[in-house]
Amino acid sequence: MKERLFTSGRNMLDIDPVLHAWHWEIPAYLFLGGLAAGLVFFSSFYYLRGKEDKMPIAVKVAPFVAPIAIIIGLIFLLLDLKHKLYFWQLYTTIRLDSPMSWGAWTLGIVMPLSIIWPLLYLDDLKKYFWNKNIIIYEIIDWLEGLINDFDFTKSLLGWLKENQKVIAWANIILSVILGVYTGILLSAFNARPLWNTAILGPLFLTSGISTAAATIMWMTNDHYERIRFSRIDLWLIAVELFLITHMFMGLTAGTQASAEAASLFMGGPYTAVFWIGVVAMGLLLPATLEIMELIGFKIPIAIPAFLILVGGALFRFVMVDAGQLSRYFFQ
Repeated sequence: MKERLFTSGRNMLDIDPVLHAWHWEIPAYLFLGGLAAGLVFFSSFYYLRGKEDKMPIAVKVAPFVAPIAIIIGLIFLLLDLKHKLYFWQLYTTIRLDSPMSWGAWTLGIVMPLSIIWPLLYLDDLKKYFWNKNIIIYEIIDWLEGLINDFDFTKSLLGWLKENQKVIAWANIILSVILGVYTGILLSAFNARPLWNTAILGPLFLTSGISTAAATIMWMTNDHYERIRFSRIDLWLIAVELFLITHMFMGLTAGTQASAEAASLFMGGPYTAVFWIGVVAMGLLLPATLEIMELIGFKIPIAIPAFLILVGGALFRFVMVDAGQLSRYFFQ
């Protein structure tokens, strides 16, 4: 039996040099938060542009996914908390220097607004789900009947409809903050060189909006809307590739710790899953399929949409896991 004596204090399990405090719940939460942010953004943006009828799925139908995604994401976040009964304490103070505080308050405001928006289009949701899912249709029908049974709820919904433009502007601002926050939450950890880059915020925002565009493409049967979001998604994929390239350029040109963090994806343990799973299968392949559809080939839209969603989720899982493996060096 061999004995080992540690005298430096630098090999504490789960603390240093590798911190694996975050597991699958956090990247799942970040993915769902980004998806919800993108759906809220598109619905409000095209409503303000007067595209309510030209973009019916984006404005009226797809936003019902946003509150569901946020709720599931918050459940995942709650599962990750060590002291679950104390989560409410995040709402007893506002710390402007804390990404956690920004995220908690943004979610606290976005959540009710994301619920209100689909309530303004219950008739359109019923029409969409009439031949697709009878259970969801019956739930929406029951909810509509419940609202109409009370004068107060009917009046409140009417007032909200009159002020929908204000809600839309609030949604746009808050959705951008929410989408950026999913990346800033990681970049605020200065001790992890892979995360310590300002590019993560815009990169996670762009990825979240891309997954939302893919969701809308998958849901819509309108040719104009599908082509429109296919073109939008191609631009978003191009921006993602640009940001990913510059993220690695910055890491490789930085300190030794940053270069070591980049090496995790360049010959390291995350090389195959990132460049094949995220970049090739999650970005380049769906972009190729979307281009083929735009020039006239018949491509089932579910294929590129599914690849984008899987790639977006995989990207967050890889970044969260690899970031915890990256570290600074001590002599």
